[in-house]
Amino acid sequence: MVQKDKIIESSQLENEANPVPSEAVADTQCPVDEPSIGVERTGRRKFITGVVEGFYGRPWTMEQRKELFRRQQKWGLNTYLYAPKDDYKHRMFWREMYSVEEAEQLTTLISAAKEHGVEFIYAISPGLDITFSNQKEVSTLKRKLDQISHFGCKSFALLFDDIDHNMCPADKEVFSSFAHAQVSITNEIFQYLGEPEIFLFCPTEYCGTFCYPNVSQSPYLRTIGEKLLPGIEVLWTGPKVVSKDISVESIEEVTKILRRAPVIWDNIHANDYDQKRLFLGPYKGRSTELIPRLKGVLTNPNCEFESNFVAIHTLATWYKSNMNGVRKDVVMTDSEDSTVSIQIKLENEGSDEELETDILYSPQIALKLALTEWLSEFGVPHQYNSRQVPHSGTKSTSIDVPVLTAPSLGISMTVTTVFQQPIMSPAVPLNDEPHVLGKEEEVEVEKKESDEEPMEMVVEKHDEVEDTKNVNQILTEIVKAKMTEDLKPMDTDKEMFVPGLNEKPLFTAEPLTLEDLILLAELFYLPYEHGPKAVQMLKEFNWLRANSNYVSVNSKAKDPEKVAEWQSRAENFEEMCCSVIQMFTRLSNSANRTILYDLYPYIWDIKSIISMLKSFVQWLGCRSQSSAQFLSGDQEPWAFRGGLAGEFQRLLPIDGANDLFYQPPPPMPTSKIYTIRPYFPKDESSVYKICKEMFTEGCEGIFFSDESPDLIGDRLVGGFLTLSPDYGFVLEDEEGICGYALGTVDVKPFVKKCKMSWIPFMQEKYNKPDTEKDLSEAEKMMLSFHEEEEEGLPESFLSNFPSLIKVDIHAKVTDPSVAKSMMGCLLSSLKANGSHGAFCEVRQMDKRMLDFYSKLGCFEVAKMEGFPKEVIIMGRSL
Repeated sequence: MVQKDKIIESSQLENEANPVPSEAVADTQCPVDEPSIGVERTGRRKFITGVVEGFYGRPWTMEQRKELFRRQQKWGLNTYLYAPKDDYKHRMFWREMYSVEEAEQLTTLISAAKEHGVEFIYAISPGLDITFSNQKEVSTLKRKLDQISHFGCKSFALLFDDIDHNMCPADKEVFSSFAHAQVSITNEIFQYLGEPEIFLFCPTEYCGTFCYPNVSQSPYLRTIGEKLLPGIEVLWTGPKVVSKDISVESIEEVTKILRRAPVIWDNIHANDYDQKRLFLGPYKGRSTELIPRLKGVLTNPNCEFESNFVAIHTLATWYKSNMNGVRKDVVMTDSEDSTVSIQIKLENEGSDEELETDILYSPQIALKLALTEWLSEFGVPHQYNSRQVPHSGTKSTSIDVPVLTAPSLGISMTVTTVFQQPIMSPAVPLNDEPHVLGKEEEVEVEKKESDEEPMEMVVEKHDEVEDTKNVNQILTEIVKAKMTEDLKPMDTDKEMFVPGLNEKPLFTAEPLTLEDLILLAELFYLPYEHGPKAVQMLKEFNWLRANSNYVSVNSKAKDPEKVAEWQSRAENFEEMCCSVIQMFTRLSNSANRTILYDLYPYIWDIKSIISMLKSFVQWLGCRSQSSAQFLSGDQEPWAFRGGLAGEFQRLLPIDGANDLFYQPPPPMPTSKIYTIRPYFPKDESSVYKICKEMFTEGCEGIFFSDESPDLIGDRLVGGFLTLSPDYGFVLEDEEGICGYALGTVDVKPFVKKCKMSWIPFMQEKYNKPDTEKDLSEAEKMMLSFHEEEEEGLPESFLSNFPSLIKVDIHAKVTDPSVAKSMMGCLLSSLKANGSHGAFCEVRQMDKRMLDFYSKLGCFEVAKMEGFPKEVIIMGRSL
């Protein structure tokens, strides 16, 4: 939960990762008047470890929770805290009793937790609107928890996170402070329930940054520590809502004022504050020396259930490394060449059984262990619901699966997520001032230390996959047919190739590898850092764009060594891009559609931006001009998405063109890949063919003879390909070229070149038709080469939109994201060479192209004197 309710004052934390629901129980209680902050040495003490479902967003399903319990039992985690912010009866409508159906679900869930040795803690959050001094309100809360007790629940939590600090007038007359009001009701409920063994309290000041004036001097925390009954444990997220590190010193400080060791509600893997981020990195930044100084640790992980395998697995590994609470932490690096084996056992103090599980903790080793185990899950055909899982890219039979789960409690379809400050400090201040290509020094990509939380702004976070969606479950072989797109027009009547007894399939999907999962985790690592491969890609792209003057087409004195270095590093970068795209393809073909559906929006997003980067680097290597610049925008920090994709977006010239980077995944996962690359002369015939096909398709009832097959291409794209090839890109699939994006950085010299060379050449190629007779459409097009050109566009317009563009994609391409990527590459190349606006010309009757360019962010420019007749001018600022 890292999102904040709207009622919270922005100065407090618009955003937080659901503060602290976690529970912790210790066999010994610290005396209220003598706080103990020493290291506990009770070898068999109860240490709470597990998962809190405490995020903002769609709650997990009952079946997912049962799977969680199975995993927790397997990995040695003993606690589950039920606190989904969007179970309305947990928070917003906490007074309402659960219905019969909901009661049955919760009863079943609590029983399932017990069957797997997991302690089920029910949390309730009445703080939004409760009147603490009203006994009717207190009685309502008791009645609600009585109902939960009847379901079989024995452990509870009261949460007062993410609420307004101000008390109502009635409470101010009774209580001297907000802390006194919370303590009063918490103690009363605790005693009413018979002082349960596990009872958690989440304070409103649940992290260091929320404490006024600071942790050690907070009157609020001092009251909590002094007045809260000793059998009640306190939840704490660390120095921040999302804490990069939690030090021993910080825990000792909060332990002293609370007069008890806290239970950590850990938001290190929470992603509900940014719909573009996912965290697959290891549990990190928490020394195992913390274990004997805490009552427990509960992780509040990603909203997407299946993406939490690593987060929960590595937490379990971390805990087992010092589960007896008597060891000093061993400092280890994350380097892969570490000589410390995960199998190494520490010395002594304890039975042989205890010794077996007391091992060193290295985040990188823990990550590999988790990914190795997770890899086996991808090959198991699985889908939770009876929804059909679509597997586009291959035409295979679908098998219906019986319903395994009932509707989840309190599901909400749309969630407002709040971001606070920038997610990470940019590695380099690239957006602060114009950056000229050719800068020789290499820019470091390492992250600066930042005090900012990884949250930024308010965004609507919609469910990635609607419950009502029909999807097929693939229970047959992953792929045995050539990857082709299912939705291609006119393909419905074609027969599928089915291999015979002695024939091989046209295509067999490659299985997902451990290297793929390592790459995936490093692309979606942790809130404050990227994984090594992601950092390397950022570093290389930064260097390539900063030094592209070495290989620019009009560089006068090229240094062979520098050219070779640039080309070598560009090749290495393209290989890294290809590895990301291959990972996407293999993961998209995996049999476990349950995992795929949780990951797909994220891998689709990173695949799209990486494909654009790859194309742009190819363009830099063969088309860029020596005067090229990466102009900086003045966008607000919240104009960018988070994560690695956002980092790369900021490094492209069109960093502020968010609409082009917003590419929602298709409703049905597909492994089909399109490639965008620079245009080469050999591509001319293919571009001409697409141009002709799409033009004639938009001219219903108009016939063009085959006598002049190049006519349409010559008229519409020939000038671009001949006179401005440096700003051309083509789109390819497995069948060849299926789209193009062409442009010229400055239309005025381009028009002059056309009049001097291209138009005369066309006049020789096509004779002037006899204007005395009725002309066919083809003859009218030929005549246009012989007529006097109209006056150019007005200077007032060209000063804002100097670049002319033309983009089109074949009708068989059904993926709308590729058009945005094509436009992104073209506009990046234009802006890198100084353009600040582009325009296109569309026939008034061509509704297809008007709609096409509109979806790419172009708008119709108001008619001005000098505009051509029967043509609509559409523009876009860069």
